[in-house]
Amino acid sequence: MERVPALDEPLKKSLGPATAKVMAEALDLHTVGDLLHHYPRRYAERGELTTLSDLPLDEHVTVVAQVADARVLTFNGSKGRGQRLEVTITDGSGRLQLVFFGKGVHKPHKDLLPGTRAMFAGKVSLFNRRLQLAHPSYELLRGDREEAVDVWAGALIPIYPATTKLESWKIAKAVDAVLPGAADAVDPLPDALREGRGLAELPDALRMIHRPRTKADIAAARERLKWDEAFVLQVALARRRHADTQLPAVPRRPAPDGILDAFDAKLPFTLTDGQRKVSKEIFDDLVTDHPMHRLLQGEVGSGKTMVALRAMLAVVDSGGQAAMLAPTEVLAQQHHRSVTEMMGELAEGGMLGGADRATKVVLLTGSMGTAARRQALLDLVTGEAGLVIGTHALIEDKVQFHDLGLVVVDEQHRFGVEQRDALRGKGKQPPHLLVMTATPIPRTVAMTVFGDLETSVLDQLPAGRSPIASHVVPAADKPHFLARAWERVREEVENGHQAYVVCPRIGDEEDQKKKPGASEGDDAEKRPPLAVLDVAEKLRTGPLAGLRIAVLHGRMHPDDKDDVMRRFAAGDLDVLVATTVIEVGVNVPNATAMVIMDADRFGVSQLHQLRGRVGRGSAPGLCLLVTEMPEASPARQRLGAVASTLDGFELSRIDLEQRREGDVLGQAQSGVRSSLRVLTVIDDEEVIAAAREEATALVLADPDLTTQPGLRTALDALLDKDREEYLEKG
Repeated sequence: MERVPALDEPLKKSLGPATAKVMAEALDLHTVGDLLHHYPRRYAERGELTTLSDLPLDEHVTVVAQVADARVLTFNGSKGRGQRLEVTITDGSGRLQLVFFGKGVHKPHKDLLPGTRAMFAGKVSLFNRRLQLAHPSYELLRGDREEAVDVWAGALIPIYPATTKLESWKIAKAVDAVLPGAADAVDPLPDALREGRGLAELPDALRMIHRPRTKADIAAARERLKWDEAFVLQVALARRRHADTQLPAVPRRPAPDGILDAFDAKLPFTLTDGQRKVSKEIFDDLVTDHPMHRLLQGEVGSGKTMVALRAMLAVVDSGGQAAMLAPTEVLAQQHHRSVTEMMGELAEGGMLGGADRATKVVLLTGSMGTAARRQALLDLVTGEAGLVIGTHALIEDKVQFHDLGLVVVDEQHRFGVEQRDALRGKGKQPPHLLVMTATPIPRTVAMTVFGDLETSVLDQLPAGRSPIASHVVPAADKPHFLARAWERVREEVENGHQAYVVCPRIGDEEDQKKKPGASEGDDAEKRPPLAVLDVAEKLRTGPLAGLRIAVLHGRMHPDDKDDVMRRFAAGDLDVLVATTVIEVGVNVPNATAMVIMDADRFGVSQLHQLRGRVGRGSAPGLCLLVTEMPEASPARQRLGAVASTLDGFELSRIDLEQRREGDVLGQAQSGVRSSLRVLTVIDDEEVIAAAREEATALVLADPDLTTQPGLRTALDALLDKDREEYLEKG
């Protein structure tokens, strides 16, 4: 019988079924490898105490501290029917109270004498305005018991990410039980790579991260384990890129003197250098015989839509069709309107007055009438329509294309992988794919750094764009600032401009049933987020009385939404009070001011997107971020970061530092499920870039990894079935 590799050994065999069950349920650890890759969060030193001064409320913590005093209090009469033990511990930075009740008093009263050092674990709560741990678990750190001497012989005490059911020292003991088995672990790094970069061997790295003797041990272990994570992941992505190059695709070469040349000839402006450079990258990809897989990142308003439209027209010239997938109906309609306006008679294929080289541009959304929908579907299946712009409705089974050659996905982070995949599956052969985003959200940044998509960047704004000034308005601390914000809106309108007011909630009955958006602590959380309908009413009767105000939100009838957007674009309205339906793509150059209410309820990338709706003409833009959050809160720091820079790439880095990468290979969008344990995308870009080069070279030489059994095992562990499918779909 073949021996199970050391790291694949089930924990129940090493630790017994009871402990293994708790490990699986509490921390999702199932094998020896899972446990050995559950690294300490930090290390406590014998001579140095951890800080009690900044413990997080309501979180499970492990601290190393010394007992300052202990006293038993009796209540419910003098017979001692109720007893409470209060122990004060200190670490030099602060003091913390521990409390034990009833029968649980006797053992700690005997153990926790003044001067005793121990590790304590429990959930931090607040009682009488003081932080405390109620009934914490503890482990004494004196060497009078043999067991304690063995477990804590090292100078550095590992503190593990723990839970109520599984304290840090219990995890440490479990690690001790399985660590000797790591000596037989198969190394995923090729010998030449490891030796060439002076990295420790895997068994040594695991020993040094769990039981370091010195800080240098920890540094050497982390350096090695970072390489494991970066390299194994890069190999997964390199194999996927390699597989992509093996897929067939129809090369799309634009015919000379076709619709693209006619379109370029009638443009009233010249393309920026950036637009020309990025277009060349895309056109070079379109003529290859394997599918393009490209991410187009560009600042809000950098002209991504123009680049995408020219790529779509190139595909129409080659005899194919192109589809653009937009996240909302408002945006799909806006794109359809602006594309048909830009193309003019070139968008009137088969119609009177249409140009010779024209094609048809159809819109397909869920709320279209039956007749219009039937005609759109017919135009797609016959090939009459070269371009289609739509929402998720494009993905439905009924939608058939004559020859789908290019899929453009706008605002990539709004679509699941399955949705993109369903649209790509509508081509006879895999179509080319262009993904666009204005603000790379953390996972996108992570995937970009990991080089999964070829990336094009538009970082130049078209001529005539105006700067946007952004300011935080602290409504709770300084109410007069909010009053001034409404005065500024009036001033913009008096100067012939228009304004947006954005709220996180609609405020109708259906909306009320939902749980209000979560916020970061204090009083702002106690009230529901501000709502469009309420705010519009208050503005009409209060600070903006007399101005022409309308509302826009996602639950309005599509015709009503369209009507409001048309009136706003035509200048018949002064102020539009809206939800985030205006977040992407809405283009009204005369709108110069935006007030975002409860701005702390929005993510960094969302705020940047929203702000991009103003300053689109020749007049400067103004964006006011209104919040009731206190100055010291993380939410206020986030808003300060947004106000301080207009650079979407810089903001996405800030967002990434705050939220972590998300699972780079999975579908989680924030940092909870990260498959990265020691590698951080922002700090370790150099390791990632070097690992990408090594991985690409290895996969080119040996795509099936026949010479790398250890690496194949590591890949199998990284790519469970869900992640494998996720990578397949891309």
